[in-house]
Amino acid sequence: MPTTARVGAAYLGEGRCRFLVWAPYARQVEVHLVAPRERLLPLAPQEHGYFAGVAEGVEPGARYFFRLNGGREYPDPASRFQPEGVHGPSEVVDPAFPWEDGDWGGLPLEDYVLYELHVGTFTPEGTFEAVIPHLDSLKALGVTALELMPVAQFPGERNWGYDGVYPFAVQASYGGPAGLKSLVNACHARGLAVVLDVVYNHLGPEGNYFWAYGPYFTERYRTPWGPAVNVDGPQSDHVRRLFIDNALYWGEEFHVDALRLDALHAIVDLSPRPFLLELAQAVGRARRAWRRHFYLMAESDLNDARLLKLPELGGLGLDAHWSEDFHHALHTLLTGERVGYYQDYGRLAHLAKAWREGFVYTGQYSPYRQRRHGSSVAELAPSRLVVFSQNHDQVGNRPRGERLSTLVPPEALKLAAGVVLLSPFTPLLFMGEEYGETAPFPYFVSHTDPELLEAVRRGRREEHATLAGEAEIPDPGAPATFLAAKLNHSLKEAEPHRRLWDFYRELLVVRRELRERLDLGRGGREVQGYERERLLVVQLEGERAAAVLACHFGRGLLELFLPWPEGVWRLRLDSAAPAWGGPGRTAPGELISDGRVRLTLAPWSLAVYVRGDDR
Repeated sequence: MPTTARVGAAYLGEGRCRFLVWAPYARQVEVHLVAPRERLLPLAPQEHGYFAGVAEGVEPGARYFFRLNGGREYPDPASRFQPEGVHGPSEVVDPAFPWEDGDWGGLPLEDYVLYELHVGTFTPEGTFEAVIPHLDSLKALGVTALELMPVAQFPGERNWGYDGVYPFAVQASYGGPAGLKSLVNACHARGLAVVLDVVYNHLGPEGNYFWAYGPYFTERYRTPWGPAVNVDGPQSDHVRRLFIDNALYWGEEFHVDALRLDALHAIVDLSPRPFLLELAQAVGRARRAWRRHFYLMAESDLNDARLLKLPELGGLGLDAHWSEDFHHALHTLLTGERVGYYQDYGRLAHLAKAWREGFVYTGQYSPYRQRRHGSSVAELAPSRLVVFSQNHDQVGNRPRGERLSTLVPPEALKLAAGVVLLSPFTPLLFMGEEYGETAPFPYFVSHTDPELLEAVRRGRREEHATLAGEAEIPDPGAPATFLAAKLNHSLKEAEPHRRLWDFYRELLVVRRELRERLDLGRGGREVQGYERERLLVVQLEGERAAAVLACHFGRGLLELFLPWPEGVWRLRLDSAAPAWGGPGRTAPGELISDGRVRLTLAPWSLAVYVRGDDR
C-alpha cells in the first residue's frame, strides 16, 4: 500500500474502502466498524508509522473507530464526517456529488470582494442550505466571494469554529459534507467564489485525540490555545502531510477557491524548508493541474512581508494577507479607542500610510509591542492585502461583541465603508455590516465538559477584566449568547438600514468604475493626511481619468482650501446626501481647479470627485 495516498477513509466504489492512518505510537491498528454491521479489520503496518488496508463490503455511511494496540478506540484523525460529534465514530463518505460548475475557473484576486460569515448565526437555521437563498442579495450588493468561518467539526453545535478537532470533517450541525458542497455549487452558479477559513496552528481542546496516534504536537513551543503543532520537530514531515492533504482536499473535493490560513504567527517553524513554503508549493502544483484559481490567504499579526514574497526572493509564496493595521488605523479614528494594541494608532498619518502601503508598521518602533515591528509590502500588488472595518475577530474579541454600528454615528459607518471599499486593496465585509446589523457577535462555545466550559468562562472574564469594567461579559456557554448573535435580515427592509445597504451597493458600483477607468491598484496614487482637519485626501490617476477621495473624520463642518489637481471635477458620490440618509450635501457638485479648490465637507463624510472619461 503506497503511503502517497491521502490519509483517512477513501471510498473506492463497489463496496471497497481504503483506510490510511499515521499512528507511530501504535504497534497495532484495527478498524472497528460499528455500523451498520460490526466488524474488526486489521490494518497492515507501513513505513514511517502508517497503517493501511482496503476493506470489502464497506459502503458510504459505515461508521468506525480506530482501535490502537488492541485497547482504546478513537475517531479517525482525518475523519471526513463526525455525525455523532467529536467523541463519536467517524463515517465513510462518498465524495461523489452532482457538480454543475464544470466551466468554473475561479476569479482573479483583484476581482474579490469578500463577505465573511459564520454559518451558525447567519440564518435562524444555521446551516449551509439556509445560506443559499441569500446569495442573490449578496450578488446584487456587489459581493464576489463568500468567506466562511471554520467549518471543521467542533464540540456541540455552537462555536466560532476555531475549536475544531477534525480538520477534514465538515460540521454535522451545519449540514455536513453534502451541505457544504451544495453551498459551493450554488455560489459558483452565481459567479461567487468561496473562501474557507482553516486552522493549522492548533486543534481544539475537546475531542482532540491526535495525541494518542503520534507526535502531532510539540512542547518546544506554545500557542495561546495550547501545545503548538509539530511542523519542525522529529517526524514533523508526516504532520505537515496531514495539513497539506487537508488544503488540497478542500480545493479538489469541495471546489473551494481559496483558504484563509488562521493565525500563522502561532506556527513556529525553524526548519530550512518551512511548512508554509511546502504548502504553497503543493497548492501551486494543484492549481496548475486543476487549471483554475486557488489562493492561500494569510492571517498574521507579524506584518511579515516574507509570507507574500516569492520563494526566490526569500519569501513563502502565499497569495494574500489580512491587514490588521488598516483596521486598527481606521477604527481608532472612528471610535477614539486607544486601549491595548490600539495605542499604536489614532493619527491620520497612520491611516494615510495604511492606505498608501497596506501596513502601518513596517519596521518602526511599536509602543504596544515595545519593539520594532513589521516589514513593508509596498512593492506588492494592493489586491494581495485584505482590508476591513469589521471582521469576526475585531467584533467578537470585544468584551460584549459590539459591532461598529453600535459604537459610532450612522455617518461614520458610511465613511468607514467608503474608506475600505474604495481602497485599492481587496475589501472584506463582515456579515450584516452592509445594512448596519445591531446584533452582537460575542464569543460562544458549547463544550460538553463542565470543567472546560468553566475554564473558558473564567478565561474570558480575566482577558477582558480591564476593558469590560463592571459590565457583565456574556456567558460564552449560554445558548442565549449564541442566539443573540443571529442576524436579523429583515432590518435591511426598514430605514435607516435599507439606505445603508443601498449606499454599500453604490460604493461597490463606484469601485468597479474606478477599477475600469483608473486601473485601481496599479495607477498613480497619492495619499495625504491632514491631522488638524481630520481629513484624508487620496488622488487616483489613470491614463483616461482621475479621481479624488476626500474622507472627513471630524465631528463638525469642515471648510478649507486644498491643493487639488487642475481641471473640472464632478461629484460622483457624497455620503452626506439625503439619498443615503445623510444630513444634506455640502460638497459642491462641481469643482474647477487651477491647482487649489475650496471644499466644504459635512461631519463624518466621504466625497468622491472624478475627472475625464464620463462614459
